[in-house]
Amino acid sequence: MQRQRWNCCRRSWTREEASWPGTPRAPSARSRDAATAEFTRHGPAGTTVERIAKRAGCQQERVYNYFGSKDRLFSAILRDELTKAAEAVPPAFDEGEDVGDYAGRLYDYHRQRPELIRLLCWEALTFDGEVPEEELRREHYQRKIAGVRSGQETGALVRDVDPGALMLMIMSLTGWWSTVPQVARMLCGPLDDEEAHDRRRAVVVDAARRLAAPRD
Repeated sequence: MQRQRWNCCRRSWTREEASWPGTPRAPSARSRDAATAEFTRHGPAGTTVERIAKRAGCQQERVYNYFGSKDRLFSAILRDELTKAAEAVPPAFDEGEDVGDYAGRLYDYHRQRPELIRLLCWEALTFDGEVPEEELRREHYQRKIAGVRSGQETGALVRDVDPGALMLMIMSLTGWWSTVPQVARMLCGPLDDEEAHDRRRAVVVDAARRLAAPRD
């Protein structure tokens, strides 16, 4: 039953995306791909609609017609990446999923798709105080908190830590390697082969268990 509720929330997040302000009904996939690449590399301030349009092979006017403004386009791209992560790596703590297994899956996702955490870093650098559509974004994270709380109630996670703080620590533990790969390289050595990544992943899995697994 808990799993069904989580899946319902996950689908609701995707449906909400289509109804948010500035989201077109039939967006150009090429424009979105181009914008994702540009925003990930240059951030909102360093990205131009002209460069997005050139990469997508279309006119600037088409991008503006779809998204309205560069800020709305950035918000739409960030929503896309949040939705992809939520659908690709849903926690199952309410079913007793091992927190180390979840952390390993999340580490793998960020390694393969670093766009989300890089976009979140750019967002933090660009906006002071509240970010665009923060209230709707907060609902997304409240669902993550609810998933952690369910895991605490079923005994899959440590009970004496605030669920929001626990989720943030797990996200930091799994994502920081891809957020600052240069620091990871300087501290832990090169990450250019599978054996090195396997070792790092094992560290993440073990650390997540030590952090969040139930205490005897």
